[in-house]
Amino acid sequence: MAVDLGRFGVWHQAEKWGPELASGLEQLGYGALWLGASPDADLRDAEVLLASTQTVTVGTSIVNMWRDDAAAVGASYHRLEEEHPGRFLLGVGIGHRERDGAYKSPYATIVDYLDALDEAKVPVDRRALAALGPRVLQLSAERTAGALPYLTTPEHTRQARETLGRTALLAPEQKVVLETDPDIARSIARDYLAGYLQLSNYTSNLKRLGYTDEDIENGGSDDLVDALVLHGTAVEIADGLKAHLEAGADQVVVQQLGKEGPDLLPGYEALATVLF
Repeated sequence: MAVDLGRFGVWHQAEKWGPELASGLEQLGYGALWLGASPDADLRDAEVLLASTQTVTVGTSIVNMWRDDAAAVGASYHRLEEEHPGRFLLGVGIGHRERDGAYKSPYATIVDYLDALDEAKVPVDRRALAALGPRVLQLSAERTAGALPYLTTPEHTRQARETLGRTALLAPEQKVVLETDPDIARSIARDYLAGYLQLSNYTSNLKRLGYTDEDIENGGSDDLVDALVLHGTAVEIADGLKAHLEAGADQVVVQQLGKEGPDLLPGYEALATVLF
């Protein structure tokens, strides 16, 4: 990798990020800060994270190909590289059929977008691709640094590593709730998962992993929810995160649910004490 990600990173949507959280996570030793959802083409939110920290890598997970022109994104990449050399990784992805009205021919669109990033001179090893299924995983290994899977399990990580080969980046996201009461933890998890379990990209991938319609319906079965959102003590959650590393991940991207802004820091600190 052209940028150093470390073994554990943190993922949040823009509204949860802020200078205090970003700098706190850097001090705790997390290797990368991931700006979730669909950051705008100007990448200003990523610029804020970079300016709030000293050395940690910042990545997008992901810039939506349907929303943002590749040439504009490429220009923003070069601006960030000039301002903060070697610290930014551009993650891009296809989005979701249910949310993007122009959605069509997703694989061809990904190829065309990567071609446009080539034209914008965004280096292959400084970009990554949201990927779940085998075909896009293979493309991520061929045309980018590697894959950024979201809403997955260690079994998906194992299968993805087999598809990607040994050298491509694999950085799966894993949700966690630092709560030992399973009913409370699952309630928090189901509230967050509700929208995602309506999106065919994710549900198709879960079915490839062996989950059924019954697992996915009505907020998700306990087995599915527990796989997608780890809960328990910091030690118990750390074991679940490390399972991705054992399955072949280069970095595990942690998303803590149930807190906001700086209130997230104590949970990440508790995890850091057993992860690092």
